Amino acid sequence: MIGATLMFWRYRVLFAFIALSFMLGVGLIEVKLIKDFAQLDTILFLASMMVIVGYLEEKRFFEVLMDRLVEVIGDKPTLVMIFFLVMSALLAALVDEVTSILIMIAIILDYTSRYNINPVPFVIMSIFATNIGSSATVVGNPVGVMIAFNAKLSFIEFLRWATPIAIASLFLTLIIVRIVFKNEIAKLEKAVLDERGKSKKIEEVVREVPDIRIPTLIFLATILGLVFHTPLEELLGLEKNSMLLGVPFFFAGIVLLFEKEHAREIVERRIDWWTLLFFLIFFASVGTLKHVGTVNVLAEIIYNSTGGSLEYIMSTIIFAGGIMTAFMDNVLAVATWIPIIHTIGEFGVNIYPLWWTLLFTGTFWGNLTLIGSTANIIAIGALERRVGVHLTLKYWIPYGAAVTFPTIGLAALLILIQLPMMIA
Repeated sequence: MIGATLMFWRYRVLFAFIALSFMLGVGLIEVKLIKDFAQLDTILFLASMMVIVGYLEEKRFFEVLMDRLVEVIGDKPTLVMIFFLVMSALLAALVDEVTSILIMIAIILDYTSRYNINPVPFVIMSIFATNIGSSATVVGNPVGVMIAFNAKLSFIEFLRWATPIAIASLFLTLIIVRIVFKNEIAKLEKAVLDERGKSKKIEEVVREVPDIRIPTLIFLATILGLVFHTPLEELLGLEKNSMLLGVPFFFAGIVLLFEKEHAREIVERRIDWWTLLFFLIFFASVGTLKHVGTVNVLAEIIYNSTGGSLEYIMSTIIFAGGIMTAFMDNVLAVATWIPIIHTIGEFGVNIYPLWWTLLFTGTFWGNLTLIGSTANIIAIGALERRVGVHLTLKYWIPYGAAVTFPTIGLAALLILIQLPMMIA
């Protein structure tokens, strides 16, 4: 299924259906495991956020936001791109990678369309920054939430160990993309210079935009609600992450209430059902690894082959876990490695540094391929739907490798430097 998905991305849902049917038919997975691993909470979160972002796009909220940005920064594409990447990382850290990429794609597509520039390179840059930034906090990435729950890591611990490494890696990413995408940035700079006369027309269009005070309030309230969902849950005595779903549900409902007769149209047209259905089946398929006992076998092999050395186990996680992340999706890879690390801990190994190794493996290696992270799949689905662009693994890999290997190398180095403090 994974091989067919990578080779023939446009037909991913077809292969997912057939593969899952085969797994059921030969007893590799059970219906109960499909339900347990399908991560319906993630699917519903994505659907509700797509409704909110779709509403904001229809109200031209992001267009007005871009006009305000151009007024502040000016027609300086390099500064605008840096702003995009920093905002991608910051939003991912404060809210989550999915919300960040949904918002940033809308902004980037609007900006590039003004100058008739191919948006793909700029969306890819934003994806890279999103994955890097998502490692900074607990709420930044689903894998961070999974690791925090299983390792009992606090928000403060993430700020201590993860945030500094994420910031250093983002700085390195900014340098890399400026070099790798220099031709694309140069084209944008030329387009901006050639079309300065059109700015007046753009300003005239913006003046005709309806009042966006309500969309702005919905945008800010959604962001704040997601950022402070944990204190809200504690205040109300709710189960962990209840309001992580409750907030987008509420504001998606408010949006549909405002739209009334157009509500059904927004749900049908703005939610990327094709991508969400693929997610549902892809997530469910990882249950087969638990069902056939692969997890226990892997833990024994890793411990025996490394002799229990912490540094060697870390290297194994970085490379083996990284390959799994790149070609299986980071959520599936991390879900597989969590029980493996727990089992290694039962052998007497101090596994505290391994959790941070797994965090950066699951986020940074997600930049290597099309399906390396949830943000990648969401962004590519949006490009296919909005622009009609179908990306291939051959196109993606050179850019992904240029960012992935230096950043994961930097993260590994910084973890090794701090290893004595982590063990203490």
